[in-house]
Amino acid sequence: MDSGSKFDYVVIGAGSAGCVLANRLTESGRYRVLLLEAGGKDRNPWIHIPLGYAKHFTNSKINWLYETSPGTEWVKRSIHQPRGKVLGGTSSINGMVYIRGQAEDYNYWRQLGNTGWSYDDVLPYFRKAEDQQRGADDYHGVGGPLCVSDPANTHPLADAYIEAAEQAGYPRNIDFNGAQQEGFGYSQWTTRKGRRSSTAVGYLKPARKRNNLSVATNAHATKILFSGTRAIGVEYRQGDKIQTAYADGELIVAGGAYNSPQLLQLSGLGPVNLLSQFGINPVADMPGVGENLQDHINGPVMYRVNKPFTANDVANSLPRRIMTGMRYAFLRKGFLAMGASYAGGFIRADPASASPDIQAQLMLYSTDKPGGVANNFSGCTIVCALLRPESRGFLRITSADPFVSPEIQPNYLSQKKDRDVLVAGVQAVRRIMEQPAIKKYIIAEHLPGPECDSDDQVLEYVLENCRTSFHPVSTCRMGSDDMSVVDERLRVHGIQGLRVIDASIMPSLISGNTNAPTIMIAEKGADLLLQDAL
Repeated sequence: MDSGSKFDYVVIGAGSAGCVLANRLTESGRYRVLLLEAGGKDRNPWIHIPLGYAKHFTNSKINWLYETSPGTEWVKRSIHQPRGKVLGGTSSINGMVYIRGQAEDYNYWRQLGNTGWSYDDVLPYFRKAEDQQRGADDYHGVGGPLCVSDPANTHPLADAYIEAAEQAGYPRNIDFNGAQQEGFGYSQWTTRKGRRSSTAVGYLKPARKRNNLSVATNAHATKILFSGTRAIGVEYRQGDKIQTAYADGELIVAGGAYNSPQLLQLSGLGPVNLLSQFGINPVADMPGVGENLQDHINGPVMYRVNKPFTANDVANSLPRRIMTGMRYAFLRKGFLAMGASYAGGFIRADPASASPDIQAQLMLYSTDKPGGVANNFSGCTIVCALLRPESRGFLRITSADPFVSPEIQPNYLSQKKDRDVLVAGVQAVRRIMEQPAIKKYIIAEHLPGPECDSDDQVLEYVLENCRTSFHPVSTCRMGSDDMSVVDERLRVHGIQGLRVIDASIMPSLISGNTNAPTIMIAEKGADLLLQDAL
């Protein structure tokens, strides 16, 4: 593609949102679209094997390999932040758990003044995106690009976990994305016939057959180009060449919660005092760019179990690895077809909470380090995640060089309520695991261990062992106040021809995994673009 080429739309980032935008903007054949991706093609076979996500934690070819800065008060260590650097973005390397969040999450967005973002407003876009294995109903759609599937097989430990939750007083829930979220049941995954259903597969692959879509991989966007306060193009590096592309219509930044604010800051949109440190000429003083970072922090609770039916047992046995591989190759079933969480639940750990504030996901494996080797015993993990953190962090560039990683500081657990609710959640999970239905499978609690009993001890354990659920959002927040970055139509305040459409625009973190909501945002964002083009 020649440098200086013109398009109607240029989409920066071919991730969970960007692939959706590329598909929807080219459907009519009316608009010429360029999709830029800093990473390469999704050819790695482990991308498409669901359990293969464990192999991507340290793979720099498809992962940005970000790290947080150590906190100064509570979580005083760096935490790994994998983000997809490949077609499909993080939808190509995530755990594939399909959760939308609570209706209350989106109604809160609307209460903040964001017209068109209530639950009733966004539900049609969730349904439009979805190809639900269970069929269509008031909450679900069929025929969409994103396949949502049940596990091909049940598992005794998952059955026991759900029954134990009932014994502990929690309801059973067969659909976390239906009438209500609260309760326990089996997870659904973004897989199709045992293979990952990323946005690169579901949305981009069919769109690439269209003559009006151009896709540039290994094309790292370095700067948005402006004429006054109008965005007119983008500069990007592909190999050893600096290229440019121009948009007659609009530029759409879809790099995610880390890359989108980084690119805006590098381009002169951000806090003036930050930009001046690196000699960046400001286009607009926007103090909210990179602020308001939120993420789901979790406390893992791990158990040794008395039957060799976990993924640990497969990982630690060559014959079982061979058998598991053969079962997947011929049937697309077994552990290799598994998403991150086999079953899960949503509970109210804080009695004053009107809706669930903790997500407790059962994982049929255990490891001392995310993406690390499995423990050498039969084991499982309950990931206890804080759904609505009050702690806020930031992302800030540390150099004018676009290839230097930004500073990421989530300020995990800096608010007392976050610490209190997460500790209460861990204790609630431990009570579930003491119920007869699942206790019959438990040898012992591996972590935090029976000697860790009081709330203070659990807090100390959480501070030393907490992990991210990999759900960063809100660094280009939607709203109308001085700290917001985009309006309700996802247009950057004070700038013409520029929108941000990805997880970074969320006004607040939703109550669950963020991939499905990001796809919804892109579906709605594409509609907004097409409406405004008429």
